[in-house]
Amino acid sequence: MRQYPLDVFLPAAGFGERLRPVTSHLPKPLLPILGTPIIERILNRLARVCDGKIAINVHWKADLVRAWAATSPWSDRIVFFPEDPILGTGGALKNAESLLSRRPFIVHNSDILLDIDFARLVEQHLSSGNTATLVTHRLPHLSNVVIDKQGQVLDVENPGASRPDPTHIADKVAYTGIAVYSPEILRFLPEGVSHATVAWVAASKAGFKVRAMDFTGAYWNDVGDPATYARGVLDALRESGETVYLGPGARCGKVEIDGYIVLESGSQIRDGARVRNCILMPGADTSGEHENTIVGPDYVISLAESDMQPSLHAAEKKRVSLGDPLFARHFRTRSAAGRGATAGANSPVWSEAILVGLGGSDRRYYRVRNNGWTAVLMECRPEDPDFERHLAYTRFFAQHTVPVPALLTADNADKRALFEDLGDTSLYSYLKLPRDHESVESMYRDVLRSLVTLHTTATAHVDECPLLEARIFDYDYLRWETTYFLDRFVTGLRKLAVENRPALDEGLHRLAQGVYASPKVVIHRDFQCQ
Repeated sequence: MRQYPLDVFLPAAGFGERLRPVTSHLPKPLLPILGTPIIERILNRLARVCDGKIAINVHWKADLVRAWAATSPWSDRIVFFPEDPILGTGGALKNAESLLSRRPFIVHNSDILLDIDFARLVEQHLSSGNTATLVTHRLPHLSNVVIDKQGQVLDVENPGASRPDPTHIADKVAYTGIAVYSPEILRFLPEGVSHATVAWVAASKAGFKVRAMDFTGAYWNDVGDPATYARGVLDALRESGETVYLGPGARCGKVEIDGYIVLESGSQIRDGARVRNCILMPGADTSGEHENTIVGPDYVISLAESDMQPSLHAAEKKRVSLGDPLFARHFRTRSAAGRGATAGANSPVWSEAILVGLGGSDRRYYRVRNNGWTAVLMECRPEDPDFERHLAYTRFFAQHTVPVPALLTADNADKRALFEDLGDTSLYSYLKLPRDHESVESMYRDVLRSLVTLHTTATAHVDECPLLEARIFDYDYLRWETTYFLDRFVTGLRKLAVENRPALDEGLHRLAQGVYASPKVVIHRDFQCQ
């Protein structure tokens, strides 16, 4: 990747007051995201496009930031600018003027997680003649930067607060905490404490180009409180395709887990613990039960269920009425008098439904919870052909002792169904944590029993489920699978050349013929390939 002649400035002096007690132990820039400090994640991207020095201002927990820098890959490029008192977003730049005045530089707040094409940002700034290029997006509740049709900054409402003025009608965008500046911006900053927005507006009024560059839709997370920190951790976990992370030196006894589990370096969960949706910070040592929590060395922070979800899942949460006939038979609530009553009997009872999974044909699965009762709601598109199959297969497998979530009730007209909630832990996630030999063997024996039941009992009675009996993995389907694998994985993802494709196709043709000629049994394709 091409590098550009830019320096980097990372504001890292703040107290992180809204993140206490977490920041009583670590400054925000050093908060780990699956073992990697936020500031390191930022530099992993910026250092690929910027070849210059890395300026970091420090105040709170400065010794820890310096210690991290000394062992980082960029130790010879980092220059510190201490502040006492803290100088603000503008004063910090002015304080580092001795370095930043020599050439263009990029500013990236060290508590921001952002996924954009930084090379495109830098190229736009260098080719445009801008004095400032602000990375912005359109978030109405944060949009306080007023711009014209060309993206020129005209004003900033409530500087520093990211709070728009609802009485002022104008085109407004939200600043992400990232910008590229030319050294000229420094002349518009006073000595001492100031906000960077002062320079934006002053430079714009003086005729300099201070432009917003729109990145609406890009991933952005301002790690400002425990909920947004948890969101950043779980987004990274989901991006890696995992639900469990075990950091270096982390230890785990015989425990029950469910949901998202993160053990940062040096943390420990002791025998007998039960944890669900839990982040253990470095040095944490815990036992007992924890659900929807961040656990530190001397603190436990409780969060809402929706806060302990990746962004995609949290964004799709919704409310459902437990008076709906689909839910009413399976959820109970308490009346004002304290007597048990069926949901919806007197007044509507609402519950939060949180997205927990996605399926083919835009199928969605939500967890619905009320007074200790949970169930999984499946919603399908009206034309989804698999809705009926899903219900038929579930009933058939349950009848023949194949372990599947129980079908509680269904709404055929609206293509909805309610299932028993068996949790989120897969066999793969279960085995991510250390397990003794006996536990692993016992688990696999249960798995193999289920597999044998599929191949024997379910197969012997498959005529009782016509929708399944007609679902034959025939020759054409087998060839489609192998072609898909070659096109999407071998040549698509792995970029591997197939030297003799006709010979390979001939081999796959014979393989498909042989498989199709074999006795037919019921299989679960995803189950058997993992």
